[in-house]
Amino acid sequence: MLPWYKQFWPWFLIVLPGTAVVATLYTVIIANQYADDLVVDDYYKEGLAINQQLERQNRAKSLELTAKFSPEERRLDIRIEGKIEAPQLRLLLSHAMESDRDFAVPVQRVAQGHYRVLLPQTLKGRWHWTLDKGVSSDWRLDGDHLF
Repeated sequence: MLPWYKQFWPWFLIVLPGTAVVATLYTVIIANQYADDLVVDDYYKEGLAINQQLERQNRAKSLELTAKFSPEERRLDIRIEGKIEAPQLRLLLSHAMESDRDFAVPVQRVAQGHYRVLLPQTLKGRWHWTLDKGVSSDWRLDGDHLF
């Protein structure tokens, strides 16, 4: 009779759980490498800041501000209707799934109610946008746009 390590069945029974262990380790590596960015790290601070955001959005409604986007390659034209006299605005663009693609750009006024910005990259897909006067802004416009 052959010793156990020279027989087929012991090795077959060892390889089955071994394959499961290797697959599990590979899955853990993939999960850590491509983790979702949908969860905010500091949800408590974000929750406290929601009231300020709502106040700023309500202020934009009271000023009757609306924004319309006209993208063309990397150039983005923004038409703002309402009472606004800012020479420069801030545009925050947030990707729907990948937070490392989020960025902010200053938007320059071209004419009354017409602003323009040259984006650092061509945008594709759905992006969330936020438009305001900057850090000390008393109003805020936001929404989604499909580029």
